[in-house]
Amino acid sequence: MLNKWMGLYCKLLSVVMVVCLAAMVIMVFGNVVLRYGFNSGITVSEELSRWMFLWVVFMGATVAVHEKAHMGVDSLVLSLPAPLRKAVLLVGHLLMLFVTWLMFSGSLAQTRINWDVEAPVTGYSMAWAYGCGVVFAVSTGVMLLMQAWALLTEHTAQAAELHPPAQPQQD
Repeated sequence: MLNKWMGLYCKLLSVVMVVCLAAMVIMVFGNVVLRYGFNSGITVSEELSRWMFLWVVFMGATVAVHEKAHMGVDSLVLSLPAPLRKAVLLVGHLLMLFVTWLMFSGSLAQTRINWDVEAPVTGYSMAWAYGCGVVFAVSTGVMLLMQAWALLTEHTAQAAELHPPAQPQQD
């Protein structure tokens, strides 16, 4: 059930990313046209597009964690027997959870520090810029906990199916 909700959450994040990317393209392209064609520009668009870029990066990383799409070198792990592979994968998940905790605590501290700091152009709170790290850490923390739980509760053979051995490349 929770996997279904995470899937829907990631689809929502994907839609928001598309909207943000479209808005960024429109703002930046519009600013270029205004700057070169009319010797003017919209200063707010630079700040907003920079913030949207931050959010797109962190939302994309969240979706990548859900889809297990991050880059990794797993040739050593895949050559291990299934029980040892499961243990190594669990240690990897624990390390990722630790880094996620560091990301959460640092982003939360920066968000609190910058809560009353105004952005130079829009006047919005700078907490919006740092809040994307908090959302990322909470989202991926839940996902990593779910993946670690699935790894712990599955039988060794089923856990090995979560990360099957790489197939040899055909030339």
